[in-house]
Amino acid sequence: MESFFPTQRRPNSALAIALFALIAVAGLYYVKWSPYYHRAFVAADTHSIGHSILTGAQASPPAASWHAALDYASAYAKAIWQALVLGLLLGSAVQTLLPAHWVARVLGSTGLRSVAAGGLLALPGMMCTCCAAPVVVGLRARQASPGAAVAFWLGNSVLNPATLVFMGFVLGWHWTALRLALGALLVFGGGWLVNRHATSAERSAALAQLDAFAEAASHQGNRFARWLKLLAQMALRLVPEYVVLVLLLGAARAWLFPHVGPEVDDALGWIVAFAIAGTLFVIPTAGEVPIVQAMLSFGVAAGPAAALLMTLPPISVPSLAMTARALGVRVQALLVLMVVATGVVGGLAAVALHF
Repeated sequence: MESFFPTQRRPNSALAIALFALIAVAGLYYVKWSPYYHRAFVAADTHSIGHSILTGAQASPPAASWHAALDYASAYAKAIWQALVLGLLLGSAVQTLLPAHWVARVLGSTGLRSVAAGGLLALPGMMCTCCAAPVVVGLRARQASPGAAVAFWLGNSVLNPATLVFMGFVLGWHWTALRLALGALLVFGGGWLVNRHATSAERSAALAQLDAFAEAASHQGNRFARWLKLLAQMALRLVPEYVVLVLLLGAARAWLFPHVGPEVDDALGWIVAFAIAGTLFVIPTAGEVPIVQAMLSFGVAAGPAAALLMTLPPISVPSLAMTARALGVRVQALLVLMVVATGVVGGLAAVALHF
């Protein structure tokens, strides 16, 4: 199997590795594993995990305004801020606390094995697309292959085990089956397709960059100081644009979803429109479940609802902005096309299966 990277060992700090493991395990337990475990019982008992963040208790999104922008940004921030902090901690720690070639050994090859590893490593993370984005940036800085990074990114939200359980209790297990089948195809097939589009020049550049990075790291000072410095740099670079884009999308909800009612039927035009809107919009982890539940209760047909179920979690305008440098325009364009196509296929499948 062809690989971007050599496999020689580099000196490593046991303390730095232990700190990385502590942040990952303790952080995920506090932010994700424990809360979602308890929420699963709520979903089973009440068949709900809360109101739709898109519309609240209303039958349609509010008109575009700064008030709508601030309301959405506030609700969104309350839902994700802890996970975003954890994502920044892990994204910077991957680049400074782990030995230079560790990520490349596991995720650096151009074949399906690295893609599978990226997708499987995502399962414990269970992060939304924006909170996982800093980790994707860190993985690419350590020269994970584009396909493995994409599989990790998409797998966090699309194959989130907690979300799949919530979905089964709230929407029905047939919705979970649809999401799991198409989600696995998007995560692993999409990652493989991205790697297939990597050129030999990109492979050579990745190898040279990794060697240069490892050599530079061996001559730099305290890795804990470098970690804190990089953490501050990532926060200052990623968070401001993220906040601005979330505000704009919050204000534009009424434009992205102008109709939420019985008029939204199973016509192909509606399925495509909702697939595109879902790809652009940003939601917290599992936010698609109450959104789809609300859409169905307002009379939206199963086809457009299924398109949203597949496209709301994987990517969004803010997360694309956060990963633009790490993945590049060509990979991101392919990614957008794959997500929209998956949404359309999901919508048509829901219609054909009489959801």
